[in-house]
Amino acid sequence: MTLADQKPGEPRKTRTSVKGPLMFSAFWGVVIFFAVLIFASGGSARTPRFDLAFTGAGIAFIVSLVIAAMLSMSHKENAEHLGKGSGVNLSSRKPGHGHGSAAPQSGSETENPDAGPR
Repeated sequence: MTLADQKPGEPRKTRTSVKGPLMFSAFWGVVIFFAVLIFASGGSARTPRFDLAFTGAGIAFIVSLVIAAMLSMSHKENAEHLGKGSGVNLSSRKPGHGHGSAAPQSGSETENPDAGPR
């Protein structure tokens, strides 16, 4: 389902909604605001540096919003046929043939020219 397929008035899916990335970015903006406010002041005897805290929060908000937007745009749904079956394709080889089989093959030394002398 693309953005063009959505009908007005219906809630959007989580991936196409802007609410999630905005909340994610706002969270990191607030965390960086308080971290810079505490650590840039240099202790409780000095005045808090709100200018640096707002600058850090703005940068953190924008960077995290861009990263979340790029990750949501790069998301691609898997093809429908990939979710079916057992995940192991055993029909391409028969038991007892091929590498790693326990059954000895007749004339196996003459069929493998890379084995070299023993």
